[in-house]
Amino acid sequence: MTRRLLMVVLLAWSGGTLFSQTPVISEDSLRAQLLALQQDVQTVQVNLALSQQKFQRGMALATLGYTVTIAGGLMLGRENDRLGQGLLVAGGITGITGTFMLVDSFKYLGRASGKKKRR
Repeated sequence: MTRRLLMVVLLAWSGGTLFSQTPVISEDSLRAQLLALQQDVQTVQVNLALSQQKFQRGMALATLGYTVTIAGGLMLGRENDRLGQGLLVAGGITGITGTFMLVDSFKYLGRASGKKKRR
């Protein structure tokens, strides 16, 4: 009987101390945290949209440039040798520009992750 009473008292005491230690968060604090979270999500969405646009433009430009480079390379050593050389140079410059745009699009992903400082 005394053991049961002791067990009941210990359980009641331990349960009371567990519940009494939980911090109470105010409604204003929750609202502020929710608004900050919504703002962070909006920032991430904007940065992802910017990254997607720049990535797609860079991919299209790089593909076009390297396709022109291949076409120019196929013309070398034939009757359109001068045209082939011009296409090689123009396609190479266009492809490199597109590749730089691709690489540059990843800066927005770094901003979205919060790891890099915002410029």
